[in-house]
Amino acid sequence: MGLFSMKMRASKQQKHISGAEKIVQENELSNYTEKLIKRGLNHPKGQADFLNLKIERVQKDNILYFEALPVTTVKVDSWKDGLDEIRKFLDELNILKIEEILELLKNTYAMRGAMLLDVDTLERLEPNLKRGIRATYMDGDKKNYIKDSNDKSHYEEAIVLASKVANAPGVIGEICISDDPDYVTGYVASKKIGYRRITKMKKMGSENGGRIFLYRGKKDDVNKTIEFLERQLVLIKNVQPLEGKFLKHDKFAFIKEELEILKDKNLYRTMKKIQSAQASNIVCYNKNMILMASSNYLNMTNNIEVKEYAKKVLDEYGTGSGGSRLTTGNTIIHEALEKNIAKFKGTENAIVFNTGYVTNLSTISSIVGKGDVIFSDELNHASIIDGCRLSGAKIVVYKHNDMNDLEEKVQLNPCSRGMIVSDAVFSMDGDILKLPQFLKVSDKYNLISMVDEAHSTGVIGKTGRGIVEYYESKKKPDILMGTLSKAIGSEGGFVCGSNELIEYLKNKARGFIFSTSLSPVSMAISKKAFEIIEKSSMDVKKLQENIKYFCNQLSLRGIKVKSETPIIPILIGNEKKAIDIAEELLNRGIFISAIRYPTVKRGTARLRATIMSSHTKEELSKVATEIVEAIEEK
Repeated sequence: MGLFSMKMRASKQQKHISGAEKIVQENELSNYTEKLIKRGLNHPKGQADFLNLKIERVQKDNILYFEALPVTTVKVDSWKDGLDEIRKFLDELNILKIEEILELLKNTYAMRGAMLLDVDTLERLEPNLKRGIRATYMDGDKKNYIKDSNDKSHYEEAIVLASKVANAPGVIGEICISDDPDYVTGYVASKKIGYRRITKMKKMGSENGGRIFLYRGKKDDVNKTIEFLERQLVLIKNVQPLEGKFLKHDKFAFIKEELEILKDKNLYRTMKKIQSAQASNIVCYNKNMILMASSNYLNMTNNIEVKEYAKKVLDEYGTGSGGSRLTTGNTIIHEALEKNIAKFKGTENAIVFNTGYVTNLSTISSIVGKGDVIFSDELNHASIIDGCRLSGAKIVVYKHNDMNDLEEKVQLNPCSRGMIVSDAVFSMDGDILKLPQFLKVSDKYNLISMVDEAHSTGVIGKTGRGIVEYYESKKKPDILMGTLSKAIGSEGGFVCGSNELIEYLKNKARGFIFSTSLSPVSMAISKKAFEIIEKSSMDVKKLQENIKYFCNQLSLRGIKVKSETPIIPILIGNEKKAIDIAEELLNRGIFISAIRYPTVKRGTARLRATIMSSHTKEELSKVATEIVEAIEEK
């Protein structure tokens, strides 16, 4: 059976972004071709617009075998400490011009290959100074070296390359910093000291990276070195997996490293401690603040009628439900709430789940499955995305609120059973689903339609009944999902629909069947809240007035925003800047959320202001002023 060398190179706008080397058996070519192509097209530095895959038959007799370099890991606290470790390494190799070499390292950032540097004269020895030297024709001497198309093993691939380079004639060492913005660990290597991993060698997010092959030898022998690096077939034996050799004494080291990465990227999340009830004004860190981050849109958590009714039910029913709805956890309060919800939404029936997240997870995964197709908006909430994944159905993502793209995707993916699912109000942008066109597509292609009304119930429509009322539509989605934790001021989620749908979910939705039900007190809070909104839409109208007023106040101060919902995004862009502005506003007595990746796309970090019916115009004017000043200051 033949042996083949595989080389993948991927670039974007003529800039190198990814590469890989393999030496494989003939029967492995198809498998690795697919994996290398996928890898080349998916990289943190962007999607390649040019991909070159070279497959070349090689002779087994020409292969040289070397042992993998022994590995040590040096943990450092910062990239500056990492540079100090490079200095130590160069000193160990008896190199005198240390600072000059570190300065020359910067010249490798734009190179596709490595710099071949005479360490004593600092003369660059590469024939092509722009391209550099490419170490090629190498692999680890084991099967299944690439575990997954998108699971790039920086460590194992680096060991192979470093071990080949260390055995090149005249090369006494190597310095390598990855150009992957998500990978800050680099290494120094030589036959003398082995392979030394340094956990931080650059700032997180930096695309600067490069390598230097450190040469000490005769000028006449340079061509032999280059020939070995670029043409000699090499397999490296006994490459030990990092997790097996280095982490066995600390099985949670990966958690520590992931947390450090999040901190470096300004994506580390923390919780603030609120010392009062959810309201438009709260106490946080012993300081009075205007709350601009809550989904308690109608201030139901503080409604006197709701609290009095909750106390009454607490005295009658106690604190917990004691079991699932299908055992001992079903009370007349639970069933009364479901009747109220169905009436409010104008459907035959309703069913309550423990959370909105569980509602989406359970409903989607019980209705569609393997062999089916789900069409999902690209900005849908995480609970919808996770429900789609759990179902096992094929997932087709369409452009945000783009019904033409949706229809095109539906036409390209025919199915006997399919679902279109979308948020009604999108939680990070505050825009509203184009429901009439959405339902037109679902009817035309006989697809199940599902809409998540988490942020539309009690919010949009003349009386707060949600998206169907907002559009004055006579037709409803097949499945109306919602939450009880936002405008309703309680906890839980619900699905509204036909009697058959609700009975099906009672018998098929695992999140309903296998969860202890919500307490009667929580159900009572939701029941009373729906009754209050049904009786009077005063709070709904006040909320909608506040939304218009706040948008106008921001616009008058130079921040152009437009929203018909309580969710008002103020785009900042940079993650750290968004965090800093939110912290500054907290210092000024305004509690507002900084939303970052992965909740939103990279580079679209924002302040997410949310409006409540209980905010006063004076408070909203003050907040608008403070936001503008904080942005200008930062």
